[in-house]
Amino acid sequence: MFIKKKTFIALMMILILSVSLLTVGCSDSKVENQESNATTTEATNTNDSKTDESQSDSSSAEDKIVITIAGGAVGNELELTKRAAEMYTKKHPNVEVKVLDTPDLAQDRLGLYLQFLEAKSPDIDIYQIDVIWPGDLAEHFVDLYKYGAKDVVDKHFDAIIKNNTVDGKLVAIPWFTDAGLLYYRKDLLEKYNLEVPKTWDELERAAKIIQDGERAEGNSDFWGYVWQGDAYEGLTCDALEWIYSNGGGTIISPDKKITINNPNAIEIINKAASWVGTISPDGVTGMAEEDARNMWQAGNAAFMRNWPYAYSLGNADDSAIKGKFDVAPLPAGKSGSGAATLGGWQLAVSKYSKHKEIAADVALYLASYEVQKMRAIEGSFNPTIKELYSDKDVLKANPFMGRLYDVFINAVARPSTATSPNYNNVSTLFFKSVYSVLTGEKDAQTALEELELDLQDLTGFEIGEPKN
Repeated sequence: MFIKKKTFIALMMILILSVSLLTVGCSDSKVENQESNATTTEATNTNDSKTDESQSDSSSAEDKIVITIAGGAVGNELELTKRAAEMYTKKHPNVEVKVLDTPDLAQDRLGLYLQFLEAKSPDIDIYQIDVIWPGDLAEHFVDLYKYGAKDVVDKHFDAIIKNNTVDGKLVAIPWFTDAGLLYYRKDLLEKYNLEVPKTWDELERAAKIIQDGERAEGNSDFWGYVWQGDAYEGLTCDALEWIYSNGGGTIISPDKKITINNPNAIEIINKAASWVGTISPDGVTGMAEEDARNMWQAGNAAFMRNWPYAYSLGNADDSAIKGKFDVAPLPAGKSGSGAATLGGWQLAVSKYSKHKEIAADVALYLASYEVQKMRAIEGSFNPTIKELYSDKDVLKANPFMGRLYDVFINAVARPSTATSPNYNNVSTLFFKSVYSVLTGEKDAQTALEELELDLQDLTGFEIGEPKN
């Protein structure tokens, strides 16, 4: 049923996007066409006179070239992407940039992308891709070095440029980077005379104390800790942080050894499972980023694991916790230090686009200093351009970006490079295994023993010891 449901979702999204592409211009007309009636009438008359000019995309200088980007919609991401598209259009009146939102869950989005890419569809020109996908999807994207990227790559984090380079080709330009953070209610820590937790044991204790106290005062909906526990890529990120912080490695090591079945990994996954129904709601096993944020932002949680984007939203005027929270590195386990999974998204140009040169220009603009600064200030999206971390406007809006800079540049990478082109399958096996422990279907030792065998069958890799 799980596979059928996902397949159904992907097919429905393809249908919806196809309809959107056929009716391009309709859904965004409220934003883009607030001009005078005279201008609208003139445009209509002009279009009516072009009935026979649509035989080629170069038929008239007055025709706009449409570039379509498949973007995300987590938090205010879609709104800011549309704003950036409008910024480009103002600079290039002959180009119209359309933004199509895609599923929030990475697995659903990847499945949708593959439907278009494997069909060599020209309908989408630019894809917003996860940091873990360049190796798996490289064959479908142009080399941006051939379209001007050589002039700007030095401005971005070197590690991300390397991540996006496959066989010497830059298949995606970095757009924003991410790392998992611990959000905490500073007012409640003060109220209960607690410190910011530095270990998972301290987090458990503080979450329980605050949860019990708030419920005693009448908030029966209050929980200690919310995070991403649904069976999807977000759980891979959370669980990798638990395991690495406890000295349990990275599932598969960079030298292609399967390391997941070890005592430290077993211990911390069992610990996480114990949070469900105690300091975390039973429904945490159905939570993605936005589910956790909504509970947190409503004032019903003491701690939250999430990405930086939730910072600006939490401080919005309509937020119940505005000014009442801060962020810190995630807690540590046996390793003695916390771990933050490297996240982030890139912009890749489809080989099947009819306007590859223009699409590449759009992608490079969207990843420019100007746009990354806007997105950092308005949406707390971490820039990939190094200079922006000393920009006074960015730091005023997001003080944590300066304080936690080391967290972002030292984040733990998922094993996407070592397992390419099978990373998606590796991750799926991993998060399903962890999910089975969180839901009580299996204990961690049994789940990880079975996962080890499944990973051997999939990759052919040998068993090894974890390396932190």
